[in-house]
Amino acid sequence: MFDQLSQRLGDTLGRLRGRGKLTEDNIADALRDVRRALLEADVALPAVRSFIDRVREKAIGQSVITQLKPAEALIRIVHDELVAVLGGDAAPLALNRTPPVVMLMAGLQGVGKTTTTAKLARLIAERHGKQVLVASADIYRPAAIDQLETVAAQAGARFYRHPDNHDAVEIAKAAILEARRQVVDVVIIDTAGRLAVDEAMMDEIRRISAAIDPAEILFVVDAMTGQDAANTARAFHDALPLTGVVLTKTDGDARGGAALSVREITGVPIKFLGTGEKLDGIEPFHPDRLASRILGMGDVLSLVEDVQRKVDQKQAARLAGKVGKGSRRFGLDDFKSQLEQMEKLGGLGALADKLPGMGNLTAAAKARIDDRQTRRMIAIVNSMTPKERRYPDTINGSRKRRIAEGSGTRIQDINKVLKQHKQMQKMMKKVGSKGAMQKLLKRLPGGGMPGGGMPGGGMPF
Repeated sequence: MFDQLSQRLGDTLGRLRGRGKLTEDNIADALRDVRRALLEADVALPAVRSFIDRVREKAIGQSVITQLKPAEALIRIVHDELVAVLGGDAAPLALNRTPPVVMLMAGLQGVGKTTTTAKLARLIAERHGKQVLVASADIYRPAAIDQLETVAAQAGARFYRHPDNHDAVEIAKAAILEARRQVVDVVIIDTAGRLAVDEAMMDEIRRISAAIDPAEILFVVDAMTGQDAANTARAFHDALPLTGVVLTKTDGDARGGAALSVREITGVPIKFLGTGEKLDGIEPFHPDRLASRILGMGDVLSLVEDVQRKVDQKQAARLAGKVGKGSRRFGLDDFKSQLEQMEKLGGLGALADKLPGMGNLTAAAKARIDDRQTRRMIAIVNSMTPKERRYPDTINGSRKRRIAEGSGTRIQDINKVLKQHKQMQKMMKKVGSKGAMQKLLKRLPGGGMPGGGMPGGGMPF
């Protein structure tokens, strides 16, 4: 997400860093490029105009051109205004009401509303320790009810099915009564999707909202629709008192126009970003962190949170015990374990997005970041025998052919895995020696990865 915008803004602001001082003309030229970059990212024109006007006013009004580091001052202004456009402070869910806390999901058909309902149920259970019940008030598509039941089971949430699927309002009310009976903390009501803003169905969801008085009314929208997402959100907000927006399919959106338009046009905060079909593919929306990612500053806080939540701490401790103990202690099983941990964090692409300085990678380097390579390496190690994993030096030509056939790869791929494992062994032995960590960190490009940078040789994690 924001790949194109990040590249364009990085180039524009990078040119300013090379200037000894800035003038009003320099600033005007830079803002013209920023305006063009925002429009190409499909940001709504009103949002672009107000953003550029605010940056210009602060840049000139605060006498940026007279400061010792004017380029850095202007970049800070751009960052702060991006945060403002994205919504300022993060907007958490209203979970502090008397249970059951009711949430209502709204949105057009095909945006991933039902999957998002299950994702939210899982997130609330895991991060807030609350029991969640979900129900579908879609009386038009029985398959939607079945789908929600399936994904709810995968998410570990309770599911309520009304015996008479004819009245959406009655289904929602009955689901809340059932939640009270089961002493459930949160109820999420999924509603019928709409191909467009249909008045009859909008009236139905208004009646549902009036009958159950939800603490949250979340509008789910496809991020890839760009500024149309903001316009649709505004239409729904005119009919319903929306409390938040969930942007789905953000992993397929390279422009980011929806995120930069929704808050400016509707005044409704973005609360979550959804990625992919997996039920852990949702994260709270933090405007300040996303603004930093757009400007290539990384998002270390989110990365740390991901590590704390997703990485197996016992495995990490076992690996730490092998650092500096000799190369034999770090086997191919350990190597595979690190690859799997990286997969849990979203793969190389997700890591690159959150590490400071990685936004400055060239397009060619970014193209070499391929998470499929990680999965291939895991498959290769899985095709080895336990003895081969412990003693990689025993893997001769015939064994490589067998491993290649078993993993659906080539002998060259086997050689690459063995080489990367050996590099990782050497690196871990050096890290354990006195002063080696400082030397190693100095070699890393912009906080990048060992082995000459992430998208290349050496262990990718």
